[in-house]
Amino acid sequence: MEYNLKVTIDQDSGFCFGVVYAIDMAEDILAEDGYLYCLGDIVHNDEEVNRLKAMGLKIISHDDMLDIKNEKVLIRAHGEAPETYRLALENNITLIDASCPVVLKLQNRVKNSYDNNEKVLLFGKHGHAEVIGLQGQTNNDALVFQDIAELDNVELPHKFTLYSQTTKSTAKFYEIKDELIRRGYDIKANDTICRQVSSRDEDLRKFVVNYDHIVFVSGKKSSNGKVLFDVCKSVNPNTYFVSSEEELSREMFKPGDKVGICGATSTPLWLMQQIKAVLEEY
Repeated sequence: MEYNLKVTIDQDSGFCFGVVYAIDMAEDILAEDGYLYCLGDIVHNDEEVNRLKAMGLKIISHDDMLDIKNEKVLIRAHGEAPETYRLALENNITLIDASCPVVLKLQNRVKNSYDNNEKVLLFGKHGHAEVIGLQGQTNNDALVFQDIAELDNVELPHKFTLYSQTTKSTAKFYEIKDELIRRGYDIKANDTICRQVSSRDEDLRKFVVNYDHIVFVSGKKSSNGKVLFDVCKSVNPNTYFVSSEEELSREMFKPGDKVGICGATSTPLWLMQQIKAVLEEY
């Protein structure tokens, strides 16, 4: 039986400019040199990472970097802590710095706050590459929390400065800010969420209402993917999270369904097109 699904890709989904910039830089060097080291996954999407690995991209860790000398190493859009730049100087490593300008600006602001002896609180995902880079601006003194419940049993100073990882939910950030003010703290709050990310939130709400089912395509490691998937699911409960075409099945749909495909700021367009082609074969 043919399903004749009517499939549409959200035209606003796909890579943000920071990721496009990093991948363009990587592809240019790979075309010239045949290989390139990259510190951590260039983007939180395994399918895209595998595509670039096939072109010669070598993903390395911070520990690996200790043993690398006289080479080029790409810093991805998430940015890095000052320690990485120091190590590169010591080992004569040429850094190809593809840090997103939005992240660099935030790093600068966090460093200024720390240099001014402000206590820094950072709403972000523990262990996330961007967050590690931001903590590095404060000698790892910044207090990172993913959820306000984590602050319940923490003795905070009366006055502090609040920042956010660039890909967090704007609504959640303001909820946290209001709750901390309600608890009596003197806060300097900085909404440092990337506007490309927050406008994607609004655009998706308008997109997903038009379809019987939504296929949200994202890597499982993507913080932004988690945030945007939750947005889609809250507006259209018939939303599926998939990382590759292998996770699709006919049982998800009914004949004649209108299906919308969308994704995170780390989701490549070619992957959404691949998913569309599979669905149109049902």
